[in-house]
Amino acid sequence: MDPIGNLARKLGWLFIVFFGLVLTLFFGIVHYLPNSDFPVVNPPIVIQASWAPRDILKDWESVDPLVKKGYEILSQSSSKIGPNAPNSADRYAGNNLSCTNCHLKGGTQAGSGSWVGVASRFPQFGGRSNKIGTLEDRINGCMERSMNGRKIPVSSEAMMAMVAYMEWLGEDLPADKSNYYKGYASIRLPERAVNLEAGKVVYNRDCALCHGQDGLGISAPESGYLYPPLWGPDSFNDGAGMHRVITAAEFIRGNMPFGMATRDNPKLTDEEAYDVAGYINSFDRPHKNGTENDYPDLTLKPVSTSYGPWVDDFSASEHKFGPFQPIMAFYKSKYNLDKVK
Repeated sequence: MDPIGNLARKLGWLFIVFFGLVLTLFFGIVHYLPNSDFPVVNPPIVIQASWAPRDILKDWESVDPLVKKGYEILSQSSSKIGPNAPNSADRYAGNNLSCTNCHLKGGTQAGSGSWVGVASRFPQFGGRSNKIGTLEDRINGCMERSMNGRKIPVSSEAMMAMVAYMEWLGEDLPADKSNYYKGYASIRLPERAVNLEAGKVVYNRDCALCHGQDGLGISAPESGYLYPPLWGPDSFNDGAGMHRVITAAEFIRGNMPFGMATRDNPKLTDEEAYDVAGYINSFDRPHKNGTENDYPDLTLKPVSTSYGPWVDDFSASEHKFGPFQPIMAFYKSKYNLDKVK
């Protein structure tokens, strides 16, 4: 053994460690010196949390009462403004759906017609009425079609409450997130008509557990439905946007099966969503009177609108079940319109 050599090595290691500590302390002090000429060494890493929509249930105690009322109406529509409302004058919805049966997670889920930022997009032009419409007009469009009911007076507390909740959801929305929460997921449409048999297979595999083999859903005491009916007398009527195969397919693609799919991580393929949307819309549902007056400018009518009149020679079946590409090509050729729905 060499005790002198061992001592030298130990002293060498101690020197290295000491020198390292001195350097660390030196540059740490320099980093916090104002107006220092030394370069900043290892600046602190700032981790910014990704933005997420507000959750009213978490903030309940601090939320304005009108906003709370709006949330309650939208999430418990049947008992607040529907057939189960205590006061018959308040029964505007004609079915027992809740608005949040489609606008998921309190209207905060991207790809489900989210209400996050929706108030900032109105007034806007609507082809169905061929005029500029307000957010209240849009809500009443849903009342008459998706909810199979009647319009709510614009000056009513119920309307003001719903608008207040939607405005509250978008108050702190970053500009770069606005489009993400708008509308539905996009899909690549198959260049063929809906295959109803294939749609039935998808429905039985992925939808029937919640919506029932009969499509009549599962009811819930407070909200009307835990899982809404997809056809039948208590579903949306044939004038609703969800009765258009393309719109329904986009919604399904980004959200279904419930709890298993999102806009960013869909479960069904484009073809599966397309076929099951057609299958769902092949069943009977309430009829909306006066749809022949929709779209005063018929060139603006979505190609998958199942009811006439149209300004083309395609059949009612083609408008309902596709294929839609030839109809889109017609409107591009004759009217120079780029239709995607």
